[in-house]
Amino acid sequence: MNTNQLRYFVAAAESKSFTKAAEQYYISQTAITQQIRVLEDTLGVALFDRSSRPISLTPAGRTFLTDARAILERMDNAMHRVQEASVGMVGNLCVGYTKGYERNDRTNDMMKQFHRKYPNVLVSCYRRNTDFLAAGLLKGEFDIIFTWDSTELMKNNDVECVLVERSPLMVSVYGNHPLARRKSIRRQELKNDRILFMTPSSNGESVGDLRFYEKYEEAGYQPNIIFRSNDAESILMMIAAEEGISILPAYVTQKLINAENIVFIPLIGEGEVVEIIAAWKKENGNVVLQQFIEQFQNEKIEEN
Repeated sequence: MNTNQLRYFVAAAESKSFTKAAEQYYISQTAITQQIRVLEDTLGVALFDRSSRPISLTPAGRTFLTDARAILERMDNAMHRVQEASVGMVGNLCVGYTKGYERNDRTNDMMKQFHRKYPNVLVSCYRRNTDFLAAGLLKGEFDIIFTWDSTELMKNNDVECVLVERSPLMVSVYGNHPLARRKSIRRQELKNDRILFMTPSSNGESVGDLRFYEKYEEAGYQPNIIFRSNDAESILMMIAAEEGISILPAYVTQKLINAENIVFIPLIGEGEVVEIIAAWKKENGNVVLQQFIEQFQNEKIEEN
């Protein structure tokens, strides 16, 4: 069995004619019929009912047609990937990410490796709020986004979502705060503090925001929120000025261990994490995106 035999078989099956299949491949009808006969001998079954006009597939032929198409598609894809690897894929990939996530080493390393593999691909990165990211993805402005699921993208049937990481939450306090020397803190212990609330969205009213308001309710109090912002840098500046404290994802704080007059302490308790997802539209036909997703998923498999 070879690829030519499979291609001739599929062509004859779709056109219901050996003559038309021969014309498609610019060879004689005799050559087509001989190759299909060899294929049938190899499989040990008749693929065509030659007594009918036009010719038709036997039950075995109908079954084999699905497999033959799949085999040819996989072979074509394999050849395409080999050619890309030899000459270098060219194109663009638009990546959106939630504010603060630029500090995440894992995603940065993944994009670096992708660039090294495909140096002719321009990977454009955009830092946005979660609601802007979701809207931009659905409008086709981004190929893939890394975000909190603050707009419930995971419920959208047109979008594919994969969990990237669960980032622990950290209590960020100024150096002489009463809790600054603690090894861990529970949310209940922040009842009397002035909170600088980091929101993933533009208005502080997203699903992600509501989830954290609920966490305060579970802790038994309404937080004294004096400031809301999606800009972690502004919040950190205000903490350093001792205007209040904040709860930030570890991906924001992990590279700020030596931040001046700021101490980061793990927030313990059930559900005290931020889930980051990667999301892309299922119908996106960008070949570069498909290669990026393949690399991303292979790395997740290796991690597990």
